[in-house]
Amino acid sequence: MDASEERVLLVSLDTGKRDSSALELLEELEVLLETLGKKTVRKIVQHRDREDPATFIGKGKAGELGKISKETGAGLLVFDTSLTPVQAKNLSETSGCPVWDRPRVIMEVFRKRARSSEAKLQVELALCRYEIPHLKGLGMQMSRTGAGIATRGPGETEFERHRRKLERRIRSIEKKLQGIRGRRENQRKRRNRSGLPLFSLVGYTNAGKSSLFRALSGDFLVLSKDQLFTTLDTTVRAFRLPNFGPALLTDTVGFIRNLPPDLIAAFRATLEEIREADVLVWVVDATKIEDESVLVSVEEILKDLGVWEMPRIIALNKTDLVGREASERFIRSYERQGESVIPTCALTGEGLPELMREMERVVSEGKLSKLVR
Repeated sequence: MDASEERVLLVSLDTGKRDSSALELLEELEVLLETLGKKTVRKIVQHRDREDPATFIGKGKAGELGKISKETGAGLLVFDTSLTPVQAKNLSETSGCPVWDRPRVIMEVFRKRARSSEAKLQVELALCRYEIPHLKGLGMQMSRTGAGIATRGPGETEFERHRRKLERRIRSIEKKLQGIRGRRENQRKRRNRSGLPLFSLVGYTNAGKSSLFRALSGDFLVLSKDQLFTTLDTTVRAFRLPNFGPALLTDTVGFIRNLPPDLIAAFRATLEEIREADVLVWVVDATKIEDESVLVSVEEILKDLGVWEMPRIIALNKTDLVGREASERFIRSYERQGESVIPTCALTGEGLPELMREMERVVSEGKLSKLVR
């Protein structure tokens, strides 16, 4: 990677129609880019009534971005939304810089974080599916044939060869994943036969799921850092509820706003592990409770997976980082909606006994949807 590519311009279009402010989304994107070793040198917000179908932010602004990139030494433009292949191509040509959109950034972070063979294959599958429609945006070099002509006829274009290569790779990955998922299905059947209640930790990325998983299960081999997407695989551990007995706990990939459809599709089998749970433990980051879009994004993904109606406990995590009044306001608001909310701090252990008692209560009251298998 060129040294200049480590310096990035972040760009947003504010049409006044999004739930989150442009700056909030840019700040989240900046953290994602830091994960990739890229430094944001400037954040730019363009105000328009609607996006430009050709350049997203308008041709004039696109040209201006080229000048700013030269002034700041930035070698990459990153947009906080999904761009069409045409928009990405035009922006790159007009500005003279490579262009990434939000889905590309998230997928690159997933690629860096992937550890298991399954996670690596799922990320590669998503990137292959993402790349195919963007091939035409690579310019005239993709139109050259082996015979040196750019029209249909003898030989196939570089675009067609590259597309076929990606399609072959997609089929190969899907076949490998099918085998892995078959083995996982057998593991799931064995868990079901155990008759133990299964609790699944869900929530926005970096809400503290893995820290809570470690604290509850006592598994300190589980990676837990203040970083986005430290968990891309489903981890299952047995643990003991003091007044109930053994149970199972799972931790899986965290959610994020505007999760790329290609990633959702690639990781769907992993995400659907959540559907095997008896109870969801929704881990909410107390420092993000004022950002409604974070909460809504989790709700939408859980609904899409068909688990929103499942028995649920909210673990309001990181309460040591916010004022008591803000936490209590959140708790009152959600309890009025019939939710069970337990304030916790996974790092200090605060609230964990109360959380486990609530988990026991849900089990004891027999509200589980699939406990009798």
